[in-house]
Amino acid sequence: MDVDTRLLRSFVAVAEEGTLTRAAERLFVSQPALTKQIRQLEAQLGARLFTRSRTGMALTEPGRVLSERAPALLAEWDRVLRETRSAAGRAARVLRVGFLASAANEATPRIIAEFTRRRPGWRVDMRQAAWSHPSAGLVDGDADVALLRLPFPGQDALRTEVLFTEDRWVALPAGHPLATREVIPFRDLWDEPFVAAPPETGWWREHWLATDEREGHPVRIGAVTDQPDDWLSAIANGYGMALAPASAARFYARPGITYRPVSGVSPSRVGVAWSRADDTDPVVRDFVRCCLDCLDTGPRPEETPARSTGPVPPPTRTGAKPR
Repeated sequence: MDVDTRLLRSFVAVAEEGTLTRAAERLFVSQPALTKQIRQLEAQLGARLFTRSRTGMALTEPGRVLSERAPALLAEWDRVLRETRSAAGRAARVLRVGFLASAANEATPRIIAEFTRRRPGWRVDMRQAAWSHPSAGLVDGDADVALLRLPFPGQDALRTEVLFTEDRWVALPAGHPLATREVIPFRDLWDEPFVAAPPETGWWREHWLATDEREGHPVRIGAVTDQPDDWLSAIANGYGMALAPASAARFYARPGITYRPVSGVSPSRVGVAWSRADDTDPVVRDFVRCCLDCLDTGPRPEETPARSTGPVPPPTRTGAKPR
């Protein structure tokens, strides 16, 4: 009998988290979908794996046996899968780089150019991920390295280097009364509807809603989107506004949307991330070094954003050298 590893991962998440709610957030899936997966696994194995209790999900005896073996099985499969994909990339001399939205902004072409200079004959395959996959493919082995917005779920299990920080601005409908202001205090946005990432993204969503900087004030959700184009459409159509990196004013300028600086909210960070298993991989290390070196030297991003007033401050370099 063959069991889908996806079902095993769902089982392990529920077993480790103890509740369907926390496990669903960890896996970036809805709770009903997770419940369906657990039932499917139980049907395949012919055994009940959990019993519901007041405190959450309790393992049955068959569930306890599976919980003792499944993590090691999945870890070994992940290692085999990662090494196989990595070997395929190495054979083709391709480095898979996952990214979200604008990646490392204007620095991205310089990073790639420097990498190909250091590694003649190699090609960088840039792979954009949806916001529902904030690790941009690192967690599931679809990327060798990634350019990401920090923090993101699963970050603690990976290696990361901070490249630069960038102010968070707000993207809002051009006709909104607040769009005429030069700088908007974050407190003035608390009662406005926001366009949010899917709930399954957990604290990635919370960071871009700045829920921990609202002094307990509840967030109003006007729309939920998973792709930049849908996000822009929701804002332009008046369903809500959204915090965004200052560089979004350059990369995602479009009619109907205005970007404005926001005071009273912490900045965003951009980093490069990779698997701990690739610490000694010379190709991955070369790419990380290129990221850090290109942010230490060379021109900074353009100072005047589109569709906004006032200069976009250049990124602030905060990372350390590679380990």
